[in-house]
Amino acid sequence: MALLERVSTLLRANVNDLIDKAEDPEKMLRQLLLDMENQLLQVKTQVAIAIADQHLLEKKKKEHDDDAESWRKKAALAVQKDQDDLARAALARSLSHTRLSEGFAQQIEDQRIEAQTMRANYGKLQQKLQETQARCELLIAQNRRARAVSAANKANSSSTGSNLNRSMTRMKLKVMGEEAANSASRLLAESDADNPLADSLEDRFHKLEQDDRVESMLSELKQLSDPSPKQLT
Repeated sequence: MALLERVSTLLRANVNDLIDKAEDPEKMLRQLLLDMENQLLQVKTQVAIAIADQHLLEKKKKEHDDDAESWRKKAALAVQKDQDDLARAALARSLSHTRLSEGFAQQIEDQRIEAQTMRANYGKLQQKLQETQARCELLIAQNRRARAVSAANKANSSSTGSNLNRSMTRMKLKVMGEEAANSASRLLAESDADNPLADSLEDRFHKLEQDDRVESMLSELKQLSDPSPKQLT
């Protein structure tokens, strides 16, 4: 009875409910299949035992039926020989075997019902196991695919998300820096082109000193080249 109760529990098991409650769905599904396979093996063994017991009971009943018939024949022979006491004893033996045969008949009926129930449960459990195996394989594949997709999404989020954004930001800043440097160089070049005589402060003072020197030398040269002495007024 305990075995039949366990089988009934497995037959009523809702795989989806079990998955929702399981921390490790794949492990739970494999354990469920293992339990069903073990129960199926036990039910198969019990079915074989029940059938063997039924055959044994049928054999015992037949033996008592044969014995009852044999004693009835002996009783009939005793009657023919006018031995009523011997006939009564033979009939009593025949009746005893008949009652035992009837008892075995009831046991055979009970055993037959039990064997049929076990056969039916075995068939249901076998079908349930096949269906559950197919569903478990599908669910395990779905669970693995979901974990793979989740891992891929995390990897993509890590690599193409923040890392990629940081890389793009660095590249953008680098490009902007290069563009700014190029722009500054271009502006300086344009400024030099518009003001070709624009010199540094040192250059300007140097030019003034040079001009002053040139004027001084010119004045001296003019004085040397003038033959008339200057008169004092």
